[in-house]
Amino acid sequence: MADEKKAPEAEAAKAEDVKVEAAAVEEAKVEAAPEAEKAAETAEAPAAEAAPAPTEQAPEGADQKPRQGRGGRGGNDRGRGRGGRDNRRGNRREEEDDGIQEKLVHINRVSKTVKGGKRFGFAALVVVGDGSGRVGFGHGKAREVPEAITKATAAAKKKMIRVPLKEGRTLHHDVKGRFGAGKVVIRTAPPGTGIIAGGPMRAVFESLGVADVVTKSNGTSNPYNMIRATFDALANQTSPKSVAQRRGKKVADLLGRGGASEAEAEADAAAVAE
Repeated sequence: MADEKKAPEAEAAKAEDVKVEAAAVEEAKVEAAPEAEKAAETAEAPAAEAAPAPTEQAPEGADQKPRQGRGGRGGNDRGRGRGGRDNRRGNRREEEDDGIQEKLVHINRVSKTVKGGKRFGFAALVVVGDGSGRVGFGHGKAREVPEAITKATAAAKKKMIRVPLKEGRTLHHDVKGRFGAGKVVIRTAPPGTGIIAGGPMRAVFESLGVADVVTKSNGTSNPYNMIRATFDALANQTSPKSVAQRRGKKVADLLGRGGASEAEAEADAAAVAE
């Protein structure tokens, strides 16, 4: 009898346990439902963004041409144009620099005292020339030596002058130049003399293309003043052709005054080179 009474009680207890477990499962499902909806929304959002937007169909019979965006034909054409201009400028720069000789004459280091210490800078003096009658000089300042030399070279190329040469090797006549306390004397020389000049003046004549010349510098050894005095002298250099044009005469008339015959004068006039 006792066993028969215990059996219904055990079955009732098992039924209650099953009900409790079922209730717990339903609560878990209710709590997991919002998270599942969020995950579904996040999964649908990228798909909606990736889907291409519907395009409008053009009416039948209309000319359909491919549309080009802002970076299409115009951008490419402008890019090619800029590249072409850059290439042309680069070629022109190479042509202009072809045959130009650069000579570094002097570098000076300067310092400036500031609150945190000293700041150093460099000043460069450069002479450039093509070796056939054109020469120029310039100076530049920068914090680094290469940058200072680049600035000086660019300034020198902008201020190049042309000097007439006799037979392509020397000057036509003696000349004097002066700048500040610097005085220079430049004299012509026969073939084989060479460049008798020192320091900055030698760099000028080598860049100019002079092979025979005799020079003397007085009053200063400052390279800047010596260079400027030398260029003052070269600026006063003239040729028989320019003098004849200014006076309205022939070159042979000017060269025949020293007792030379007319034939010799004409030969010398033909040999005169700018």
